[in-house]
Amino acid sequence: MKSFVALSLAALALATPIPVSNEPAILAERQTQTGITSTEFTRLGCRPVIFLFARGSTEVGNMGSTVGPPTSNGIKAAQGVTNVVTEGIDYPALLSTNFLPGGADLGGISEMKRLLNKAATDCPKSKIVVAGYSQGAALVHRAVEDMSEAVKNKIVAAVTYGDTQRLQDGGRIPNFPESKTLVICNTGDLVCLGQLTILAPHLDYERRVPEALAFINAKLAA
Repeated sequence: MKSFVALSLAALALATPIPVSNEPAILAERQTQTGITSTEFTRLGCRPVIFLFARGSTEVGNMGSTVGPPTSNGIKAAQGVTNVVTEGIDYPALLSTNFLPGGADLGGISEMKRLLNKAATDCPKSKIVVAGYSQGAALVHRAVEDMSEAVKNKIVAAVTYGDTQRLQDGGRIPNFPESKTLVICNTGDLVCLGQLTILAPHLDYERRVPEALAFINAKLAA
């Protein structure tokens, strides 16, 4: 009787699947697609690539719904989803803050500076990419220009779409290498000419995302 029970238990053990950890699959799923909100850097910590993005005025979430998500997803497609963490800058993105000195929300500038310093300090082996659209582009200007040389050396690429500070800052980010900067402005976008007038060209930057990705991924590969 004892031998029968032992054999039965052995058979049951063989028939029962051994649990396999699906943590890698869960991690990949969490990082696969970037939507209108992303806090991966805060939640998941360091990865080889840290992407910080500032959305435009009135856009939803902290990534927006235009160029932010596809830029993030394009970096992930090229670099590997588990090699990239994306973080949108949390700030109100009000229209009124476009008229402040420097063209961006002061709290948003501070938040981007905080994240840049944290990324450079906590993740010394990571490469940092920054980007912004419209007011978010101004936020990139104002945050990056004040970073220490040590932090700026960690930033391999900075991309701005529909840059409200293009004219004011001479087509570059002050105190930051032009070779690591790509300013993307559509023909007819008056925002890029120093006028806060929104016309159709300012709302047509999704088609320029491949251009940004080619630049970013080349810098990451260098």
